[in-house]
Amino acid sequence: MKISIGADHAGFDMKRDLIQYVEKLGHQVHDVGTYEPGKPDDYPDYAALVAEEVRSGQADRGILVCGSGVGVSVAANKFKGIRAAMCHDHYSAHQGVEHDDMNVLVLGARIIGQMMAQDVTQAFLGAKFSNEERHVRRLNKVKGIEENEFR
Repeated sequence: MKISIGADHAGFDMKRDLIQYVEKLGHQVHDVGTYEPGKPDDYPDYAALVAEEVRSGQADRGILVCGSGVGVSVAANKFKGIRAAMCHDHYSAHQGVEHDDMNVLVLGARIIGQMMAQDVTQAFLGAKFSNEERHVRRLNKVKGIEENEFR
């Protein structure tokens, strides 16, 4: 899979380590920044870059990291077609894809450690949407809400 990954200054170290891990899992990674954690930056910029790559099909999925995970999660979910969720456990990471077709994983670098971030990332990348009728029905309702909001 092609994975777009971005982080602000607070998520820089975790992002750097996750890039190596995701590549080791056999995925292609595009790093959208930040590249200089010592410079002032704003998390919505990286959320926008990852969201656009996922929406356009340049990336199959995205990963975003900030200090808590909250900021990039809020920002990414403003983009039509993006279903981003902050996951700090194995179950939520795969269940979010299997049931909700989550396409962007959000992590809080100040909340979880590197080993858990790797476990969560592996669960996210290894999961597939179930296409079960109840999950499709619910996803279509979410998409309906999104359509009505973006008119």
